[in-house]
Amino acid sequence: MTDPLHLGRHDSWDGVRAVIAGFGVSGFAAADNLTHLGAAVTALDESVEGHQKSEKAELLEVLGAEVRLGPGSTATLPADADLLVTSPGWRPDAPLLLQARERGIPVWGEVELAWRLRDPEHQTPWLVVTGTNGKTTTTLMLDAILRAEGLRSQAVGNVGLPIVEAVMDPVPYDVLAVELSSFQLHYTDSMSAEAAAVLNIAEDHLDWYSSMAEYAADKARAYERVQKACVYNLEDPLTEQLVREADVIEGARAVGFTLGIPSIGMLGVVDDILADRAFVADRRSNAAELCKISDLADPADPTGLPAPHTVANALAAAALARAHGVSQVAVRDGLRSFRPAGHRIAVVAAHDGVTWVDDSKATNPHAARSSLLAYDSVVWIAGGLAKGASFEDLVKDARGRLRGVVLLGRDREVIAQTLARHAPDVRVIDVGAGETGVTEGADGHQGDAGFQVSPMRSVVAAAAELARFGDTVLLAPGCASMDMFTDYAARGDAFAAAVHERIGH
Repeated sequence: MTDPLHLGRHDSWDGVRAVIAGFGVSGFAAADNLTHLGAAVTALDESVEGHQKSEKAELLEVLGAEVRLGPGSTATLPADADLLVTSPGWRPDAPLLLQARERGIPVWGEVELAWRLRDPEHQTPWLVVTGTNGKTTTTLMLDAILRAEGLRSQAVGNVGLPIVEAVMDPVPYDVLAVELSSFQLHYTDSMSAEAAAVLNIAEDHLDWYSSMAEYAADKARAYERVQKACVYNLEDPLTEQLVREADVIEGARAVGFTLGIPSIGMLGVVDDILADRAFVADRRSNAAELCKISDLADPADPTGLPAPHTVANALAAAALARAHGVSQVAVRDGLRSFRPAGHRIAVVAAHDGVTWVDDSKATNPHAARSSLLAYDSVVWIAGGLAKGASFEDLVKDARGRLRGVVLLGRDREVIAQTLARHAPDVRVIDVGAGETGVTEGADGHQGDAGFQVSPMRSVVAAAAELARFGDTVLLAPGCASMDMFTDYAARGDAFAAAVHERIGH
C-alpha cells in the first residue's frame, strides 16, 4: 500500500491506487487529474445514464484509468486501494466508504484533494462561502467584486468549475471564490481558508443527517484554520456560536454582518448604504461606504428594490472581499454589475398588475421563507421532495402575506397539513397527480421519467385564478425537484415557459 497523505502536485503518484466514488462533475475532475499525476485510477458509479458520462468514461480509459459503471459497481472496494475520493452526497454509511474506513484507507472529498494539490509556489487564497441558503448568490457576488478589483478570480466548488480543475490550472489564479455544501465539507479535513462565511443554518438535508447538530458541525468546518476572517450572520446566532468554537489561525477576526446599523467590527446598513466598520483604519468613529441598496436591484423587477436576503448576501460577499484587501470601489462596481444566476428571485413577467417570480432554487423551507417575506401579497407555489423538513415556522411567519397557495409534488400534503393548522383561511389549490398531468407509474410513484406532461400549465392556471392586482406569484417550492423534474433549473424553466404561454409573450 502506497501512502498518499504527503503527496502533492509536484510529487510522483506512481504506485498510488486511487478509487473515485461517483462519476459526476467533481468525480470526473478528480479521476482525470489523478490519472495525469500518475496514479492508477478506478472510477465507480452505479449510474450509466447520459451520453456525456460515457464519453468521459471513454476518455479516462484512453488515459489509462479503469471505469466501472452500472448496478453493483460500487458494492466492493478494490482490494489494492490506497485512497478513496468520494463525490459529495455519498453518505458515510455507504458500503464503499465503510469498507475504506475499516481498512484504514483515507477518504477524501474533491475539496480535500484540491487543497492538497495546490501549487506550493503559488498558494492561491480561498474565500469560502457556505450556509443553508444564499451560497451561490454570495459566491457569484464575491467573484464579481474580485474581478472588479482586477484580480484573476474564479467561482468554484458547488458552483462554477470543480476546485481540482481550478487549482491544477497551469496559470495560477489570484484568488478563488469557493462555494461549499455541507456534503463537501463533511469530507474536508485540512483546508485553511483565508476567510470564510457561514451565511445561515436552517433545517435541511435531514434525510442525510441524523440531527441538526451534525449538519451544523459540517458547516462549521468552513471556519476551521481560517487565516484572516470568520464572517457570520448577526441575525443567526448559531453562526456566531460556530465562530466562537472554531480553531482558527492566531490573528483571525470575527466579522459580523447585519441588516441593521453595524457595530464596530461589522458590516451593515446605514440610511440605505452598505457600510463597513470592520476593514477601515479607524472603525470606532468611521465607516466605509460600499454601495447603495439600490445598486443591488434587479432591473427587471418592477418594485426596484432587492429582497432583504439579497442585501445580506451582498454584505457577506463584501466582508470576504474586504478581508482579502479589496477596495471600496471594487465592492461597489462588482455588486452593481452582478446579475443573479437563473431561478433565484428572477422576475419572469409582469402582466395585468401581477408579477411572476421564479425562485425554483428555494429548495428548503428557510429559502422559501426568505422569498415569501420579501413580498407583501403572494400566491405561493410550493411542493416537491421535502427531505424531512418542517414548514411550521415558514407558514407561521408568512401566513399574513399569503393570498393563496398552489401545491404540487410528492410531499405537498406535508405543506397542506401545516397550512390547515396555521393558516386555515388561506385558499389552497392542490394540483397533484392527474390534475397536473402527472400520471402514476405501475409502482404508484409520480413524476418518473416519461410520465410528466406539462404540470406547470395547471400550476400557472391555478395561480392566475388566485392572483389579484398587485400580487406576486412566487415559485418558491421549499422542496427539492427530483420527484417531477430533472433539477430545480428544469422546474424553473417549465414555470417560466408556462407563464409566457399563458400571458401570450
